[in-house]
Amino acid sequence: MSGRRRGGPSDWGQASRVVAEAYFPHELRRLGGAAAPRLTLRTLDLGHVLVGHVGWGADVAIECDYPGAYEVNMPLTGHLESRGRHGRVTSLPGQGTVFRADTPSLISHWDATCTVLGVKFDGAWLEREAERVLGGDRAGTRGSLPDQVDLGSGQGLAWRQLVAGLSAHLRAPDLFGGSTLVRDQLAGAVAAGFLLCSCPDGGRAVGARPRTVRRVVDQLHDDPARPWTAGEMAALAGTSVRRLQEGFREWLGCTPTEYLAGVRLQRAHAELVADPSRTVSDVAATWGFSSASRFAAAYRRRYGRSPSEARR
Repeated sequence: MSGRRRGGPSDWGQASRVVAEAYFPHELRRLGGAAAPRLTLRTLDLGHVLVGHVGWGADVAIECDYPGAYEVNMPLTGHLESRGRHGRVTSLPGQGTVFRADTPSLISHWDATCTVLGVKFDGAWLEREAERVLGGDRAGTRGSLPDQVDLGSGQGLAWRQLVAGLSAHLRAPDLFGGSTLVRDQLAGAVAAGFLLCSCPDGGRAVGARPRTVRRVVDQLHDDPARPWTAGEMAALAGTSVRRLQEGFREWLGCTPTEYLAGVRLQRAHAELVADPSRTVSDVAATWGFSSASRFAAAYRRRYGRSPSEARR
């Protein structure tokens, strides 16, 4: 378990890079106010979960694709405006804005007085936890999560208090001495609490997902390197290509091909990090990408850096 405090960057580019290193690559735009950043950043790393305080000290807008991870931002002060699936979302203290993995999102106004308590979840891990905690299929998290969660009462308040308790260790991050067992238990508790307060139906909406989508999603995860065609996926689902695409867009917000590309990128990323001896071309070919250049372009869009940079 580790924590960091990064402060006093000399310019906005440096401030953006510091936050990107801890959270996500993004595009930062200053809306006004301070000429120089007054960055607040402290994090507590629980492995699959990262808890942190973030504040910019000025009015800013942020564009981010949230590659490979979900994020929940809970304002402690001020307000946070963003663009959700169904229009504008404004979160105040006692509320949290939810950002989905691998989904282009816009924070249109992070006000100068706003400091957030943020929780970042590894995407694939949270989806597995959702299957365990809520039941249903492993693709359920993306479709069932709301744009905003109420943290002022009930399970939402209990979860906010749990995360706030952990945030007390941002100033003493080595309290548990790097114990993997404690870290994993805490990460699991944070994930379970979030899933239960954000999906109060206990996963029933996830379970109601059409069998056609579940069947294809399971096969894509089991064999992502296979040279899948749209027709093969539709045949597996027992429906037409058009209806399968409609089902994926309704429940997952993407096409089957886009979903498959995301699974392949996750597997390729894990292999690049785990085995630096393998070439980028080998990894691209292993996971079904038609060329190393196309793989590199997709990888950069998702992770904000090239595959060779990630391997280093």
